[in-house]
Amino acid sequence: METALQRTPAEGLAPTAAVAPLAVALDDISISFGIAGGPIYKAVAPTSLHVREGEFVAIVGPTGCGKSTLLNATAGLLRPAGGRVSIFGAALDGLNAKAGYLFQQDALMPWKTALDNVAIALEIGGTRRADALAQAQDWLRKVGLARFADRYPHQLSGGQRKRVGLAQVLVRGPKILLMDEPFGPLDAQTRQIMGTLLLKLWAQDRKAVLFVTHDLEEAIALSDRVVIMSAGPEARIIGDFPIDLARPRDTADIRLDPRFHQLHRDIWNQLKAEVAKTYGEEMTS
Repeated sequence: METALQRTPAEGLAPTAAVAPLAVALDDISISFGIAGGPIYKAVAPTSLHVREGEFVAIVGPTGCGKSTLLNATAGLLRPAGGRVSIFGAALDGLNAKAGYLFQQDALMPWKTALDNVAIALEIGGTRRADALAQAQDWLRKVGLARFADRYPHQLSGGQRKRVGLAQVLVRGPKILLMDEPFGPLDAQTRQIMGTLLLKLWAQDRKAVLFVTHDLEEAIALSDRVVIMSAGPEARIIGDFPIDLARPRDTADIRLDPRFHQLHRDIWNQLKAEVAKTYGEEMTS
């Protein structure tokens, strides 16, 4: 059920996004984990989140609040203790075949070249090797790495490896893109470059995106909505802010917009209390 804080896209997004059908629907889901020899840990209290086709939603919140847990439930990697996960209107039962997942850590095979690391994503699905290599080469071109197709991961920079990982996910043509702190290990300048590249690729077919980050500036620069989660345990969504910044965007230039700073102040005013709760508990434990 939507709360007053969980505004629907229709209240603040462009008309095309407002009328789009739901790609992801998390309805009153709760998530718990068993702890050996201890009580059940209630990670996420019943909470709801809807993401429409073509919508870019960022999730922010303090460390350990369950941001990645919501992503894993959407991916079908874990089953909620309660509530319902629906993908394009159908209840999710098992792995989400319509989603691509980009993790914080590289998932590249060190013994394969950049080209083969991208192609393998298609080959395991039955695509002929020649076709897989052709599509992989095209995606390396799209992420600016056509000249590095024969390089192995250890021969690439952190930003280049992240581009290969992005191509590896996108080459499969997922309808939903799940991203868990994907640019976290990168330096600030490379993160902005990767963010701008991501938006350029996303604009071509407007996938539904769920993007987890600790960086509020990154969340605002990229997304259509920024969702705030409370501190855990029993974390829940406590805020939902439409981002009314014009597109297309450059993730460096947009930070100079006065509206960007206003949005940052508004969101941080709610987020900082939850961050303080987490660090307060750590300092006193």
